[in-house]
This record gives sequence, C-alpha cells and structure tokens, in this order.
Amino acid sequence: PVSLPLAVGQCGNQLGCRFWDLALREHAAVNEKGIYDEALSSFFRNVDTRSGGDGPDIYKGKICSLKARALLIDMEEGVVNEILQGPLRDVFDSKQLITDVSGSGNNWAVGHKLYGYQYRENIVEKLRLTAEHCDCLQCFFIIHSMGGGTGSGLGTYVLNLLEDEFPEVYRFVTSVYPSGEDDVITSPYNSVLAMKELNEHADCVLPIENESLFDIVNKIHQMINCGKLGSTVKQNSLVTSSAGSAKIVPEKPFDAMNNIVANLLLNLTSSARFEGSLNMDLNEISMNLVPFPRLHYLVSSLTPLYTLADVNVPSRRSNQMFSDAFSRDHQLIQADPKHSLYLACALLVRGNVQVSDLRRNIERLKPSLHFVSWNQEGWKTGLCSVPPVGHSHSLLALANNTCVKPTFIGLKDRFMKLYKKKAHLHHYLHIEGMEQSCFSEAISSLSDLIEEYNELDATKGGPRTDPSRLKVAV
Repeated sequence: PVSLPLAVGQCGNQLGCRFWDLALREHAAVNEKGIYDEALSSFFRNVDTRSGGDGPDIYKGKICSLKARALLIDMEEGVVNEILQGPLRDVFDSKQLITDVSGSGNNWAVGHKLYGYQYRENIVEKLRLTAEHCDCLQCFFIIHSMGGGTGSGLGTYVLNLLEDEFPEVYRFVTSVYPSGEDDVITSPYNSVLAMKELNEHADCVLPIENESLFDIVNKIHQMINCGKLGSTVKQNSLVTSSAGSAKIVPEKPFDAMNNIVANLLLNLTSSARFEGSLNMDLNEISMNLVPFPRLHYLVSSLTPLYTLADVNVPSRRSNQMFSDAFSRDHQLIQADPKHSLYLACALLVRGNVQVSDLRRNIERLKPSLHFVSWNQEGWKTGLCSVPPVGHSHSLLALANNTCVKPTFIGLKDRFMKLYKKKAHLHHYLHIEGMEQSCFSEAISSLSDLIEEYNELDATKGGPRTDPSRLKVAV
C-alpha cells in the first residue's frame, strides 16, 4: 500500500524535505545491498533514468534511481528551489513540482480562491500522473501549516480536490498550528478559515503546535547543556541536526522542530514500509479512531524525545516509554490527555518490543486514563520490527481525545479579537469569490466543533451505562 505525501507551502515543504531525508537514511540503514524492495516501493519509484527520466519502473534488482512518490506545491519558489539544489535534488523531478513566484502574502483567500482556481488543472493533472504510478494507493497525506497563506489556503483547496477526484482514497492531514505570539498578524484568520475545510473534508488530522515543538527543542538543549544526559551529542545525530546530509549547511532554527514532525511521519508510516508482527495501515487508524466524522483530530505524542537529540543516554526501558507517551511533555500540542476524555487511542511501536509488553502496558495504564463509556476497549496497536536509526525502540501514540479543545478555543479567541475590530478584512474581501460570509461560516464551524467536544467532556466520570439498544418487535 502506498501513501502519497503532498507538501503545500513553505512549512509543508520544509517538513517534507526532512521526512524524505530521514526516510532515505532509515532505508539505507536497513537495506545495505541497495536492492529495490517492497519497503522502498511504498514511498519511492525505481526508475531507469537513461530513458529521459521517465522510464518504466524497475521492480527487481538493484536501485537505479529513486524518485519519491510525492507532489511539492508552493506559491513561492524559495524552499522548493532549495530542495532542488540540496542533497535530495535527484529524488524529485519537474513533473512533481508546482511553484509560482509571488507567494500568497499570508492570505488564505489568495491561496484558496485565487491560486486554487488558477492551478486547479495543473494540480489535478500532476496528481493523476503521480497516482498512476501507484499500484495500490491507500491514502493521501497533506503536510501544511495553518497560519500562512499557501499552506492554509491552497493546502485546504487541494484537500477538496482530492475528495472530488479520488473520493475513495483516505485523506490524512498533518497541520502545524501557529502559536499565540505568531509573527503573522492574520494567522488566526487563516487558521480558522482552514479549520472549516479540515472539519468538512479531511478523514484524519494530526494537529501540531509550534509552541510544543519549540518547548521540546528547548528542553533537549537544556538537557544537553546541563550535562544531565551525559553531555556528548552523537555526531551523526538524526533528529536535531542536519548533520550527515551531503553538504554541511548552517542549521536553521526550524530544523530541529521539523525533524520532530518528520519522525512522527516516519513512525506513522513505518508499518506500511517494514515488516512487523502487528501491521497497522493508515486507513485502519481512521476507521478505528474516529467514531464521529467531525471529531477526527488526533493528538500525537512521540517517545523517545530527548534521545531523539541523539544524546548518548541509555535507551529508556519500554515501560518508561509507554508512560512517557501519556505525559504532557511528550505531546506535540500543548495538552494533557490524561485529564481529558479518550474516544480511542492507537499505539504504534517500533523495534524490539513484544506483543505481551504492549498488552501489559495497556493494562497498567488503563486505570489512570478516562475512556468514553461506550468504548472502554478502544485501543488499536501496531508493531513494526524495524526501529528508527540509532534507537532500540520507539513509540508513537495517537489519541482521539478531548484535550484538543483548548487549542481550538485559543484559536477562536484570537480570531474574535481581530474580527470584532474588522481588522485586515479588506485584504481578504477584495479577492474574487471571498465574501464576509466565509468568515462567519468558518467561525461557526469552529464553534460547533468546540461544542461537540464540550458535550463529550460533560459525560466524563458519568456512570458506565451501555447505550440503549433498538427494541425489536417480536
């Protein structure tokens, strides 16, 4: 099964770039003979470049030239050009790129209404071309941010396109949410306008907050600097640095944050790429974790985190790893799932961990977690035998949990602050097809979502009663 990543906007493409880089290193560590195998085929094609770069796929034997199965879209060409000049230049070709020069000016309407209509045919054509090369297309993966213009506007336009063109293929979205102190003044507008589209057209959304990533990276740096973890950092650090890439580039402030998200995506897709005693497909996550179609926001936590700094520390025992996944410090949004209500939870484990370890830890943690009364056994588990490079095991937890609500409430408050004053609205309303009703519909969509979480929260701690069954006439 193939999942096709679509990176949209500056943030999306920077994340995509880290993801491809780490994925290639992960496969290189396992696939020492350079044979094109099934694991590689889930994200890469093996192409004979002698026939002008678009030769037939080669399914057997040596790796000739790997091409990522992906689409890179950005209305400002800077980041995509950087990728094309960097160590990953051979992994993409022009048929997978859609760029413009002017950018979306941090304006959702420009991305969605203007560029969306302008580039629709081009995007559909390249999507079809990329999809044709996949034997079994399981899901699309949009990687974007919510606060800017292209990621939020064009990203959600592409999401709608996917629903129109490939209605039967699952739509997963990894969305980076801006922090309260975001330097883009219109980011609350862009985020709330994008939220309405995510509510209506995504099957599954993994919200990630810049603030959380920033905190995690700071904690890692503090630990390294205070020598708590044995202050030696491994040279070929995988996560917080770009060391090991073909040329040494000065580290950008977002590199370490982007690496955490790239690792989330690596763990999420590991079951599709490698063998394991319990395989979990991406569409299974959506089927098992989303009982109500609109409540499809999954909170992710990743562990080990600080060993992701590749500091020389002994690896955490697996019990500790499971406990970490439920603690505040390991969440990729500012949230505390332990004190909120779970609808369902998935644990994706990699490395040398037994099914019995998994079961034992679930039983151990269960009493301290609040699950909805009708889904007390709402656990989904996946085991992949190949650990991330440099670790003996890792764990990604995905929780459908009401703890996402404060993120949405904070967003709504920031939106209302601007909207009450009608600040900056004219920048949006002069774009053709953008009406003021778009704003009122978007905020009411967000308010409805918050209300659905409120209703669920109100049942927490109530008696565990079975829902009444339909009475059958005898």
